[in-house]
Amino acid sequence: MPLFRTKAEQKLVEQGLDPARLPPGQYLTEKWPVLHAGTVPDTDLATWDFSVFGDVEKPITLSWEQLQELPSREVTVDIHCVTRWSRFDTSFRGVHWGELAKLVRPKPSAHYVIAHAEGFTSNLPLAALEDEEALIAYEADGEPLTPEHGWPLRLMVPSRYFWKSAKWLRGLELRPADEPGFWERYGYHNDADYWKEQRYSF
Repeated sequence: MPLFRTKAEQKLVEQGLDPARLPPGQYLTEKWPVLHAGTVPDTDLATWDFSVFGDVEKPITLSWEQLQELPSREVTVDIHCVTRWSRFDTSFRGVHWGELAKLVRPKPSAHYVIAHAEGFTSNLPLAALEDEEALIAYEADGEPLTPEHGWPLRLMVPSRYFWKSAKWLRGLELRPADEPGFWERYGYHNDADYWKEQRYSF
């Protein structure tokens, strides 16, 4: 009889899923819990825009229509929240960083990204956005993002705990040096690697 480290692993096997997909300390859910600080922003797409600036040769500001005209792609990934839930096989559609990089031409000094969202920031190495599965996303599971999950635009960086995937995204600032984001200043771990359980810095 096979031995499992946790009941969560046993349940995954019973469902025909590979328990190696579940990071330590996580449990699987089919739901997508809603977690955020503050209220959901009231967005008007007619005046909404998205900017990429900082250590780039050509800063840009795009309207919603201009963003939609960029080449898009769809990916299916597992997402993992610091509050310990994981959701497998979640599909997202949006623009890959590579398409934006063609427009702004990052300077050699650009190594980090500060995501500017409505009311807060999130920080990442630029390499995390360059990952093939990362997106600047506007759809999830074949539908536009709901306001609670970041509509009209959010980061989607599946290599980190999901608080790094900032909802209600308005801009990406490229920088030569890192700067802690909103949650990091409240004690969340700067790197957020879920395989290492980098939840908090204390």
